[in-house]
Amino acid sequence: MIKCFARRCVPKMAICCTLVLVSATTLSAAEPAWEDVFNGRDIVGWVVEGNQVRKDGEQTVPVWTVADGELRCGGGGFGFLRLERRVCDFALKAEFRLAKGANSGIGIRTVPYRNVRQTRPSFAAYELQLQDDAGKPADDHSTGSLYRYVAPTSNPIKPAGAWNTVEVECVGPRIVVRLNGQQVQDVDQSKIDEIKDKPLCGYVCLQNHGTPVTFRRVQLREIKGSQ
Repeated sequence: MIKCFARRCVPKMAICCTLVLVSATTLSAAEPAWEDVFNGRDIVGWVVEGNQVRKDGEQTVPVWTVADGELRCGGGGFGFLRLERRVCDFALKAEFRLAKGANSGIGIRTVPYRNVRQTRPSFAAYELQLQDDAGKPADDHSTGSLYRYVAPTSNPIKPAGAWNTVEVECVGPRIVVRLNGQQVQDVDQSKIDEIKDKPLCGYVCLQNHGTPVTFRRVQLREIKGSQ
């Protein structure tokens, strides 16, 4: 590379630079950047569905609040916090922490919740179950399950109060889930009769199932041109 700074090598240097730029552009197109869909300050870009407030002693407070860069669900009632944007092929990753006995989940490719059973993610599309069940066997209702449809291969959830990481990737009919670094789902829905007609596009949401749960570092990466 040092020789390329000599005057007689200028044409070669230009060619080399062009090749590097093409390579970088190709890599960028293949691997879109992660986007912070939770900004750490408020819930702009999200829609509260179902119960919006809860009782805290004598006060009425929002179910979903933001503090210290964390997205906190205080529980109370039932509902979801839905990302406004509709997505098809994407990857989502987040960190979450459950209170003792907590129950929550992540909706995948779902529809807006209209306070009726059929619009819950676990019926309209999928709910990735998250709950305080560390040490319990994996089944189709445990953490990491596509709730009521597909059990995870293992249940690596940490005890209540600890931070966990989750990553979901959906490309066409294939859904891959990693929990705390372990792959727990690799499902091709087109090969399972019960779920083969589930939607391939929809909304992502976080569940309020009446108990406290906290999320942070919620990021999304849309996967373009994969269909």
